[in-house]
Amino acid sequence: MGLILLEALLALVILLGIVWWTMFQGRSKGELPPQDEPRDPH
Repeated sequence: MGLILLEALLALVILLGIVWWTMFQGRSKGELPPQDEPRDPH
């Protein structure tokens, strides 16, 4: 039973690692700001 839980936890960590890597790959500061929003005029 413990081995199954350990294996499931490892699979979850790998999945989260893949998602994080694909979202933030190549971006030094994470997500880019949306371009359609107006800038602050002040």
